[in-house]
Amino acid sequence: MNWIKNLFRKNIISENSEEMKKFLIVGLGNIGAEYVNTRHNIGFKIVDYVASKHAVSFETAKLGAVTEFSIKGRKLILLKPNTYMNLSGKAVQYWMQKENIAKENVLVITDDLNLAFGTIRIKAKGTDGGHNGLKNIQLILNTSEYPRFRFGISDEFKKGQQVDYVLGEWNDTEKEKLPERFEIAKQIVESFALAGLNETMNNFNGK
Repeated sequence: MNWIKNLFRKNIISENSEEMKKFLIVGLGNIGAEYVNTRHNIGFKIVDYVASKHAVSFETAKLGAVTEFSIKGRKLILLKPNTYMNLSGKAVQYWMQKENIAKENVLVITDDLNLAFGTIRIKAKGTDGGHNGLKNIQLILNTSEYPRFRFGISDEFKKGQQVDYVLGEWNDTEKEKLPERFEIAKQIVESFALAGLNETMNNFNGK
């Protein structure tokens, strides 16, 4: 009977190993042509860039646009929720459950007003920082302990103009610098899956 128990144990370990090789990369943004090039949609833009560099295309699925690719034994599922920013948690939860992905293997990419343009902050957990997308994810998942990748959009706006700024388009200087930041963002996504969160934080935070 021991060999049966050992075989069962090995099967469970094997299944868990496969699950650990699967990652959900979520870019936050708003659907609609009017939002495509806005600062608030940097999450969408980053996963779009990653997808393009791996020659895969998004398809409409339940609660979002989804695509996937494999790299060195890891499967990365890219998600752009179509629920609008304030309801992002519903899509994140659905795809985590559908693909059986633990929160440690989820990376949420979002804009951050509190960081200078292009500044990168990767964290294992944290508050929502006033970001409605993160706020809803925390509410739906009932935890703030999930990895997030914040991309700085700065706070160069006058009092009372925050909404217009966040939903506004990049200025010319920012547009010139975005391609380089997108490439670094792609490296972050790949490192998260291949090297793990801690090494990714050590190598990319502050770049």
